[in-house]
Amino acid sequence: MTPRPSERRPRLRQRSRRLWLPLSITAFLLALVSLDASAAVLRHANAIGRRCSPAEASPGGGHLKPRIAIVSLSDDGESIAGSVAGGRRRSSSFKGLMETVEGNKRKYAARMGYDFIDARGLLDRSRPPSWSKILAVRSHLRYYDWVFWNDADTLVTNPDVSLESILFGVIGHGDFDVSPDLIVTEDFNGVNAGVFFVRRSEWSERFLDTWWNQTSFVQFGSTKSGDNAALKHLLGRLPSEESRAHVGVAPSQCLFNSYPWLPTWKSAYRLISSPWTTWKGAYSDGDFMVHLAGLDDKKRWIANILQDLVEKSVGHAI
Repeated sequence: MTPRPSERRPRLRQRSRRLWLPLSITAFLLALVSLDASAAVLRHANAIGRRCSPAEASPGGGHLKPRIAIVSLSDDGESIAGSVAGGRRRSSSFKGLMETVEGNKRKYAARMGYDFIDARGLLDRSRPPSWSKILAVRSHLRYYDWVFWNDADTLVTNPDVSLESILFGVIGHGDFDVSPDLIVTEDFNGVNAGVFFVRRSEWSERFLDTWWNQTSFVQFGSTKSGDNAALKHLLGRLPSEESRAHVGVAPSQCLFNSYPWLPTWKSAYRLISSPWTTWKGAYSDGDFMVHLAGLDDKKRWIANILQDLVEKSVGHAI
């Protein structure tokens, strides 16, 4: 005897309830596998076709090698990654971090003929520490052709890449006397203030002074310090002609500001919603610099990355 429709519906609901749990578990496991696979692919993005290592270029037109300073600072307990992490809630991640990364950056600077400057003496404690990057760059810019600012939670991961080649990759030529004054990268949130180049010029000095004077953006007691928001505000208000003349944006974030891509739901959402941005910004073997923006336990991350670089170096030598 065929069941009436009213009898079939409860049976279907019972079957659906029985299937819901295994189907949910299966979907969850498939998602995890997909996230892990995505992490593996992105970590080897350069090996499968992404281009983030710039071609080496020397200054053209008979110009001398530019004087470049690599400048960074940390409050040894306060975050200066005002770009993505920022704020005081993550302060423990920065404790002792400068001492952890300083050797890496000094060794790279010595190899390439740059100066490395630990500018912690310029900290202005009336603001969140990330704002002091502006003072650090402004104070040293007069002595160099370029200042390369990098937050304390960054590490040089490919010391064969020169800063001149990175500048060439953005500017498109080797005459650095005729170039933009500010070189930045963009991530999911737009311009990132954690790693950037500034050229010595009157425009740069005025811009840095104006950036510092954006006091309405200063934030205390939050996960953001406000310096990155102030930078985006100023760049967004520049007339288009001035922006084209003085601001250069790297064609790919991974040129000098890569982020580790983690298999998390937040990362998965960004991968789905902005696949091209993720592809251009995820840290991959061979990238020049990794930036641990937004990550906790930064010292452990640095130790693991350094160990990985040592193992790869030994493997290549065998």
